Amino acid sequence: MSDLVVRAGKLDAADELAALRDRFVLDPVSDHAADTAGVYLDGNSLGVLPAVVPDRVADVVRRQWGELRIRSWEESGWWTAPERIGDRIAPLVGAAPGQIVVGDSTSVNVFKAVVAAVRMAREAGGDGRDEILVDATTFPTDGYIARSAARMTGCTLRPVAPAQVPGALSGRTAAVLLNHVDYRTGRLYDLPSLTAAVHAAGAYAVWDLCHSAGALPVGLDEHGVALAVGCTYKYLNGGPGSPAFLHVRRDLQDRFDSPLPGWNSHAEPFGMRPEYEPSAGATRGRVGTPDILSLLALEAALEVWDGVRIEAVRAKSLALTDFFLECVAAYVPAGRVESVTPYAHAERGSQVALRCPDAGDVMKRLIARGVVGDFRHPDVLRFGFTPLYVGFADTERAARVLAETLAE
Repeated sequence: MSDLVVRAGKLDAADELAALRDRFVLDPVSDHAADTAGVYLDGNSLGVLPAVVPDRVADVVRRQWGELRIRSWEESGWWTAPERIGDRIAPLVGAAPGQIVVGDSTSVNVFKAVVAAVRMAREAGGDGRDEILVDATTFPTDGYIARSAARMTGCTLRPVAPAQVPGALSGRTAAVLLNHVDYRTGRLYDLPSLTAAVHAAGAYAVWDLCHSAGALPVGLDEHGVALAVGCTYKYLNGGPGSPAFLHVRRDLQDRFDSPLPGWNSHAEPFGMRPEYEPSAGATRGRVGTPDILSLLALEAALEVWDGVRIEAVRAKSLALTDFFLECVAAYVPAGRVESVTPYAHAERGSQVALRCPDAGDVMKRLIARGVVGDFRHPDVLRFGFTPLYVGFADTERAARVLAETLAE
């Protein structure tokens, strides 16, 4: 038995979060000898199923929908679910209650936030605010949405690398759309300093938290973040296509002018008036009828966070990714893969991305061996580490199977 295997066992024995694994539906724990033991390292794309969700969804379908029917809007709390679940997410991203609403997709929420940011910037600084900066390395959809928002608001769209944003800001800048963690490389960007720079320039930062919510402390309130969006099916384990969230800082809520005014965000939603009057608070981010089945599945999934400190999750995340990089260095021949994820903790999210010339084929063979990560074109192997259910033995086995696969 190798020293790394022994270390993995000791690290798992000392792990304060190890018991959380029992809250999820997972493959059996690896015993280091069974090559069929599964290692799931794709929670940065789709989190695994929390064990409480199936029975909760069955109750929503059979009793709340099947028996109570329309009474459930009030008696089962369906109508207030978007804000209630938003308050459940809030502490995981460092926000006080009353600032997050859950609903729609990440893309829809990005559109709402960017257009609203432009409108608020112009309200404060005039029509000269005619430029939107967007992360040049962003997930493609964010770029598409930003381009559409720019056309709609008469702005110019300017792609800029996150590190270059402070130097690109000017009196023309209205909004800046940034990713907290780069989806390809796992690089963590400096949210505090970038937010401060954007706001000092009279613009509004919109942060995409898809790859950081539930993986590391965000500090929305601490750093004065105006607007943020994020998905819930990655580190928050809400299920495939679970609804996204929208954060609007409390002091901006009465100025938040959504480009998608819907009856759910009306001050009097059942008044059915032809004129739109926005509601107060974060509910301005709502649009249409909430997607109740997926919303309540997400609410159940969030129970796995009961008693869990996001700081402890971050500490384990860094320990796991450190250990994985160490194991890769020990097992994989030099030069066969290259980490594109930063080694510095302050610059690393909760994934490790390895560049490999035949990455697509390698990932297929890894998955066949039970080590599930994913491939990003053209040559990146991505391994996501979700501290709530990934252990150090999993991490060692993943690196060892990677080395064996590369040697085939």
